[in-house]
Amino acid sequence: MKTSLVVGVCCIAGVLATACAPRETAQPRWTSRSLRKESVIVKVGQHPQSFERAVTKVVGCRYLLYLPRNYGVEKGKRWPLMLFLHGAGERGDDLTLVEVHGPPKLIAKGRDYPFIVVSPQCPTGIWWSLDVLNALLDEIIASYAVDEDRVYVTGLSMGGFGTWGLAIERPERFAAIAPVCGGGDPWQADRLKGVPAWVFHGAKDGVVPPKKSEEMVEALKKVGGEVEFTLYPDAGHDSWTATYDNPKLYEWLLAHTRRKRGGS
Repeated sequence: MKTSLVVGVCCIAGVLATACAPRETAQPRWTSRSLRKESVIVKVGQHPQSFERAVTKVVGCRYLLYLPRNYGVEKGKRWPLMLFLHGAGERGDDLTLVEVHGPPKLIAKGRDYPFIVVSPQCPTGIWWSLDVLNALLDEIIASYAVDEDRVYVTGLSMGGFGTWGLAIERPERFAAIAPVCGGGDPWQADRLKGVPAWVFHGAKDGVVPPKKSEEMVEALKKVGGEVEFTLYPDAGHDSWTATYDNPKLYEWLLAHTRRKRGGS
């Protein structure tokens, strides 16, 4: 799956170049063209300037796609979509790694889900790219019978961070989220006050401290968000096995439909 993104860029000359750099992806191909209509004025000395260019970036990734057993049987039926984001240990170019944990593991063992399940793989050495994930969702929604009012995102560890990050960037896309042993930016919690969240963590997690989840939960409560928190008292970093083995998680997700809201 490869998708072109067109991004308008505008910044003031003199700002560090990194401030205008595109979001990191797995070696994206990108081009830019100037939108300047007037000629460049050259004057000696230091003067305020600005520029504007259109940036086109091609992104893509490999992913596992699961379609429910009865998909396509009932004409016109739209299906809920669950996006699953794996942890750092499953990065690479071997999709069997994605089946090590979470819903892909259970699907491989024969479990049937009432969702379309999309499980992308992040390349080695980088973090989840929100540009790639949003483009992947666009691709799936355009290609399959997706109920856009029932789109959910969940992930573990690095994928838990990715879940928070994606939902914060595009809260209007999701009916509910379920981050597992991850963390986010508490100061942006107000963007999620309309997105129900069920947060999971192990109290003895020595990789991602439970404080990371606790900070997000408290921040959501302060802005009036709908949030549930499960802290497993005896679990370490692996808080995902109990979470994804629990049928109540999927019942909870399906009980939520996207609320009509803005993206800010």
